[in-house]
Parts: sequence; C-alpha cells; structure tokens
Amino acid sequence: MVTLLTGKKGSGKTKKLIQIANEAVAASSGNVVVVEKGSKLTYDVTHKARLIDTDHYNVSGYEMLFGFLSGICAGNYDVTDILVDGTFKICPEGIDGLEAFVKKVSALADDTETKITFLISAAEEDLPVGINAVCEKV
Repeated sequence: MVTLLTGKKGSGKTKKLIQIANEAVAASSGNVVVVEKGSKLTYDVTHKARLIDTDHYNVSGYEMLFGFLSGICAGNYDVTDILVDGTFKICPEGIDGLEAFVKKVSALADDTETKITFLISAAEEDLPVGINAVCEKV
C-alpha cells in the first residue's frame, strides 16, 4: 500500500511523518525504514527505525529512488514500513513524474507486502488525478 502525506511547505508534514514512523516502529513486528535527503531526522525518529540518507548513495530522481526502494525490500525480507521524507528534494522532477512513479511503487508495495509512505510538498489539488486510484492520502 502506498500512502501520500501531502501539504504545502510549513503545514506540519514532517512532524506527522515522524509521528507515523514512531507509531509504525511500536506496532511493527519487522523493520521500519525512514529514507531522507540529509540527516535532519536523526534525533526525532526513534533509534529503532533505520534512517537512510539518500545523499550517501547519490540517489536522485524517480528511477533511482524506485531502484533504491526495491533494493531495500529485496535485501531485507522483514521490512514492514518505508517512509520517505522530502520526495521532491530527492526527485527534482516534481509532480511531472509522480503518477508513473507511484504506480510502480504501488506494485512493489503489493508484491513485498510493505507499506510505503511519501511526504509530498504540494497541495492535494495540484496532484495528478490518476494517483487517487493507486494510493491513500493522509
């Protein structure tokens, strides 16, 4: 399942993502992974979650992020939740490639039984209409 946490800058998305990550760790019987650009969440997300900085792996763009997420799922069979902070910072294409990306990730999430959440810095009405068919919104 893919979930989008949407809103304009300054609307409290990161705080909500931190809350979701910490709740997922408490409820999960497997591993929770938080993917971010930079390492700003180090002290906010519980140490029981795995934090990954995309800058260390030169991840940039939707194709690379999809491969990165696929690798996380393939390398560790018990990942239950993946949360991605700053999706548009990692993927400078922005809204342009979002719909196709979310459709691919939705198939990955279903195949691996992983809940994947993306923080999207955009108003919900600015997102492509086709996204509603493949994901939930928070």
